[in-house]
Amino acid sequence: MDVWPGNAYPLGATFDGSGVNFALFSEHATAVDLCLVGQRGKETTVPLTEVDAHVWHAYLPNVQPGQRYGYRVHGPYAPEQGHRFNPHKLLLDPYAKAVSGQIRNHQGIFGYDFGDPASFNEDDSALHTMLSVVVNPFFDWGHDRPPRHAYADSVIYEAHVKGLTMNHPDVPHEIRGTYAGVAHPAVVEHLTRLGVTAIELLPVHQFVDDPHLQDKGLSNYWGYNTIGFLAPHNGYSAYGHRGQQVTEFKSMVKTLHEAGIEVILDVVYNHTAEGNHLGPTLSFRGIDNASYYRLVDFDKAHYYDTTGTGNSLLMRHPHVLQLIMDSLRYWVTEMHVDGFRFDLAATLARQFHEVDKLSAFFDIIQQDPIISQVKLIAEPWDLGDGGYQVGNFPPLWTEWNGKYRDTVRDFWRGAPATMGEFASRLTGSSDLYEKSGRRPIASINFVTAHDGFTLRDLVSYNEKHNEANGEGGQDGESHNRSYNHGAEGPTDDAEINALRLRQQKNFLTTLLLSQGVPMLAHGDEMGRTQLGNNNVYCQDNELAWMDWELDPDQTALLDFTAHLIALRSEHPAFRRRRFFLGDADHGGQSDLGDIVWYSPDGAEMTEAGWHSTEQAVTVFLNGEAIPDTDERGGPILDDHFLLLFNGHHEPVVFTVPDGIDTTTWNVVVDTTGQLPPETTWETGSEHELPGRVVIVLQATPQPELQQGG
Repeated sequence: MDVWPGNAYPLGATFDGSGVNFALFSEHATAVDLCLVGQRGKETTVPLTEVDAHVWHAYLPNVQPGQRYGYRVHGPYAPEQGHRFNPHKLLLDPYAKAVSGQIRNHQGIFGYDFGDPASFNEDDSALHTMLSVVVNPFFDWGHDRPPRHAYADSVIYEAHVKGLTMNHPDVPHEIRGTYAGVAHPAVVEHLTRLGVTAIELLPVHQFVDDPHLQDKGLSNYWGYNTIGFLAPHNGYSAYGHRGQQVTEFKSMVKTLHEAGIEVILDVVYNHTAEGNHLGPTLSFRGIDNASYYRLVDFDKAHYYDTTGTGNSLLMRHPHVLQLIMDSLRYWVTEMHVDGFRFDLAATLARQFHEVDKLSAFFDIIQQDPIISQVKLIAEPWDLGDGGYQVGNFPPLWTEWNGKYRDTVRDFWRGAPATMGEFASRLTGSSDLYEKSGRRPIASINFVTAHDGFTLRDLVSYNEKHNEANGEGGQDGESHNRSYNHGAEGPTDDAEINALRLRQQKNFLTTLLLSQGVPMLAHGDEMGRTQLGNNNVYCQDNELAWMDWELDPDQTALLDFTAHLIALRSEHPAFRRRRFFLGDADHGGQSDLGDIVWYSPDGAEMTEAGWHSTEQAVTVFLNGEAIPDTDERGGPILDDHFLLLFNGHHEPVVFTVPDGIDTTTWNVVVDTTGQLPPETTWETGSEHELPGRVVIVLQATPQPELQQGG
């Protein structure tokens, strides 16, 4: 076989139309063998003799896309020094752009003999592990353009590739659960009908089914167990594992872009699937354990773990940072994705021990001309000391606002003393973001996500029901921070079901009409249930998949959600780019500011009112006081809105406030579902609202008012 020296960059396997350049980083290896794997598993070994700056490389002129390969890396096996080299293990390329197969829970993939962690295992892993694949990078993108929706105009839909499509009756069986399934017209039509602007996919980087789950007959459904940061997960491919998954993923992105929908990836750069010191040797551990992983300072046989998964990547090592940045750029430039949500992002900011917003990770993101221009969403916590960092990420970033989730849940279950904080969350959480120069768009608002109860289950179950996970109920959220329909609620089944539906509408209305960026969890728009399981990470079955067979209540909820998203889209008052000032003479009516808070009796809110246990409030949004301009430089004007929230479990009488330059209000949102269409209320009129309800009133448009934005 012809072997040319090749180049040290780019890392990975790069096909140029004639052959393939292979390049692998390992600082501590003594030798590296490239292994080309044939159809029946036969290996052709190519020793890599060229080494530049710890990168081992060669060019093979006759290798073509579809070729499977791996590496055998030689060096010391000295765990106490941080080294775990073992040439008996066929290793994945960290830069592989496609992966074939899945691991089997066999002793061969481990560096030690079962029952003796101090031993050195010489079993060959080749028959039990995954293989890297050379891919063809060429793809006809046509006129693909990223939608580039402004954050303020965005509605994010968190979804799982398989869960979204596996049960859809209009998606052909052969492409259900795949990238092609997401791109099917029936799924795209649902997303566009709903009105979302971006789909945030749970991990699609190549991940591993944990051996302990395989032993239980379960699997890693969510995918937070990455082993390949540049490879689309092969389990979501309808057409093959030899590079077809790359083409299929690109086709999905192209189709979604044509529908005006952005693609955001949930990415897991904080750890890998190799686990702790007892985990398998699949890639990084065998290539250069001491360079890729953060080890305990005076006990290098063990891993420093702030993720709860057994290991954390060494974020102060330049090649770890390079891998992450190369991965991010690849997904933007080659796969055309529009942004990223970073799992346990606080870990990425730990160069040493503390979370540091001046860390190298933030620095390289900030200065990168490609990555700094896409959507960057942090999950702003991890499991280490000081890991809860909501509000503390740099200005370029947006954040999952965990305080929004908790406060809104507390309000709708009637928890005392939440009124003031509820007001802050509803208006964009200026207490968290304004001090760092950020705007309401820094807050990614959510009530539910993949991790926890679905919205329907949130209002239906007081306790989790995770028995199917086989962990004795010790996994998942410890309790349900939502409405308990116990002693203070109805007991009749029909009334309970009606209240549950109303509570779902209350949450959706609050979420979609709050300032900031709303995120829906897939299926919440149509009452998806997991039967009380709030941690379906290992449930790749009907329990976790969306059920598209809807009853009348679910269909009504879907229509209701689409109406809310349309209302948000049509009215800049609900998606302001700057925080409210609240003071008078800001704009519009001379005696009112951009927002005014009223007690249920129609009087402006007093200090005592904020501490009321009644949990009821009216919010006035001044549509003439939006501090922004449209693309032509003119002021953005909107209608006035009143939002009436009754979070109390008892009925409350609301008076439509006076002193606003309108006398007639149209009911545009009614979570009771009882008011006739085109209902109007007059200024000063009184209305008894049942417990747990939202009513949204829109001022009758004034003839001279023209909307913008």
